[in-house]
Amino acid sequence: MNNANTPRSLAKSLTGIRGLDEITEGGLPKGRTSLICGNAGCGKTILGMEFLLHGALDYNEPGVFVSFEETDDDLTSNFGAMGYDLKDLDARHLLAIEYVYIERSEIEEAGDYNLDGLFIRLAQAIDAIGAKRVVLDTIEVLFAGLSNTAILRAELCRLFRWLKDKGVTSIVTGERGERTLTRHGLEEYVADCVVLLDLRVEEQIATRRLRIVKYRGSEHGANEYPFLIDQQGISILPITSLGLQHTVSDERISSGIPRLDTMLSGEGYYRGSSILVSGTAGSGKSSVSVKFVDAACSRGETCLYFAFEESPQQIMRNMLSIGIDLAPWVAQGLLRFHASRPSVHGLEMHLVTMHKLILEFDPANVVVDPISALTVVGSDKEAKSMLTRLIDFLKTRKVTTLLTGLTHVGDKLGTSNDEIPSLIDTWLSLRDIEYQGERNRGMYILKSRGMAHSNQIREFILSDNGIDLFDVYLGPEGVLTGAARVGQEAQDKSTIVSRQHDIQRKKREYEHKRKALEANIAALREEFDTATEIIESLSEEERQRDAVIVHDRADMAKLRRADLAAI
Repeated sequence: MNNANTPRSLAKSLTGIRGLDEITEGGLPKGRTSLICGNAGCGKTILGMEFLLHGALDYNEPGVFVSFEETDDDLTSNFGAMGYDLKDLDARHLLAIEYVYIERSEIEEAGDYNLDGLFIRLAQAIDAIGAKRVVLDTIEVLFAGLSNTAILRAELCRLFRWLKDKGVTSIVTGERGERTLTRHGLEEYVADCVVLLDLRVEEQIATRRLRIVKYRGSEHGANEYPFLIDQQGISILPITSLGLQHTVSDERISSGIPRLDTMLSGEGYYRGSSILVSGTAGSGKSSVSVKFVDAACSRGETCLYFAFEESPQQIMRNMLSIGIDLAPWVAQGLLRFHASRPSVHGLEMHLVTMHKLILEFDPANVVVDPISALTVVGSDKEAKSMLTRLIDFLKTRKVTTLLTGLTHVGDKLGTSNDEIPSLIDTWLSLRDIEYQGERNRGMYILKSRGMAHSNQIREFILSDNGIDLFDVYLGPEGVLTGAARVGQEAQDKSTIVSRQHDIQRKKREYEHKRKALEANIAALREEFDTATEIIESLSEEERQRDAVIVHDRADMAKLRRADLAAI
């Protein structure tokens, strides 16, 4: 059984407009009237019509659009450019358009002024298609000739009550006043939900923003949200939904540069991490990012490349000089470029555009080249805020993000004008090394969260074969690169060759001495053997002489007939 004291959640109707349903936590109040107000060109009519179109096509809720300014043909033409066929929807009884022409001079201030005629016409349109949604655009035309506040307020309340009694979810659009949300300043008090649209121009850059001023009986986002209007309608970025609740991956992916992977504990970046490549102009930042893209596409992964300085054709042509051909990846649909000048939109509009394209393409990897260009249309603080939201959004989608940032000549190692290094997981710094009238490049890993990484500078070389990293030489005057490194290498090789010659010479001297010594040993051994033979010969001669003497004595004794035992 339900507890009578338990609050019931407010029933809502999904708008189908990207971002708006998230901001309103489920859409507009179902069966009630919402006010959409704003200045000219801010998108009131588009929002109202999209509310009806999504309701008819996505949620099986037919709608009625009552226009007091644009004719049926005008609306059909305008929304046909966005891919909607209003006549087809009308034929299928999913949408009804009622153009109500009101001449301002015909409206007089009288006590019997009422909207009965509008109610009858509107009721017929609702009943004809079983409409669940209604849009009135715009309310000012309906009361253009009235200045009696009492009559105006009474008729507004009556209109909103009538729509509620019909059980339809309705939107009423209104033009913004000088100091009030609407021209009359009354509609916002009667409506259950008030949405303010704003088109502002700052430093010659136009930005559209949306804010939920009030929403009776429901929680909602209260911040200002940038939104974009293009051929696909309205897209709103719900800033407040971004946070630090994203999951992380232990998977590692290659940077596309083998020796850089070695510097990153031998495995490369973490998937879903953020990488910053900073350096001066011409240091090779774009080359590093394109090498990353090429490696990702080679793995069959999709990449979205946001370029703020060069056109896609120029990028692809330039990368051929280092042996990287991006055209096949574009043809296969693995790589998509989005190139625009930073000054085309404000920071918030750029953020909305990027957010929208990422949702559409669903890439595994994103490159933004360079982020420093965004400071042209905003301060460092604003750029950091925008990039923080972008990085958080990409991390929630486990997208590996590589950003490039420009530093200036004379900046200390590791400085960044964009003030975002604290948001970055891996930071690579490309620096110029000048020595003996020669400018060369060096790469240094300033940080890489969660992994062991090299703390040494590598010489960064761009050639026809791509990108190579070489060990630098540390001499008395500092780091040696380029011609100095080559000269030092030649000197080291010469030293090695000289030492090898010395070793060979000493080996020959040793061999000569060894042979001489062995010859002396052989001569002594031969002399010793000869002496031994002489001694043995003398000994043998002595034995033979003794034997002869004994024999001769025996013979003599026999001749003398002596006693043989005495001999």
